[in-house]
Amino acid sequence: MLERLQEAGYREVVTNALGPGASLPLVDVGFAVRGHLHLLVHELGSLPAQSGRTRRAARGDRASLLAADAAAFEEFWRFDAVALREAARATPRAHTLAAPVENDPVAYGLFGRAGVAGYVQRLAVAPASQGKGFGYALLTDGLRWLRAHGAGRAYVNTQDDNDRALSLYLRSGFRQLPVGLNVLGREL
Repeated sequence: MLERLQEAGYREVVTNALGPGASLPLVDVGFAVRGHLHLLVHELGSLPAQSGRTRRAARGDRASLLAADAAAFEEFWRFDAVALREAARATPRAHTLAAPVENDPVAYGLFGRAGVAGYVQRLAVAPASQGKGFGYALLTDGLRWLRAHGAGRAYVNTQDDNDRALSLYLRSGFRQLPVGLNVLGREL
């Protein structure tokens, strides 16, 4: 596969987030850890009331969502239009929320469900709008959507150095799992 990618003109390959066991064979063929992620779980038992501060994202919001994502994440972690579309397609059911309710979104959350497992697939708040409660509102409203649509628990991951996000998830009822995830990469 690596040879075919190189022949097709690719210069580098990066994995999705993998557990330690799945990472080992890739390390054996020259992949290196590019990022480590905390992995957290929420049992979806007790959740706050709907915030009233979020709305379902509309197709016309896409540029604003991508702008918020670009501002919120370093280049390595940013979503472009293709990554956002693929993240939404990664689970059988997906729901994207935007904030604020009025005006162009400065924050969004993408939530997905597969069977009884729910996923916070993306939570992005533009830095100029951080600290205003948008992340918490998106997170709690998204968790409520997951529970209402059959999820029994929700998972999220966040970069090792994203203390602000980790704090938000812990304050919101997530608990950190003892094993995290790795994103690996290799030049071709």
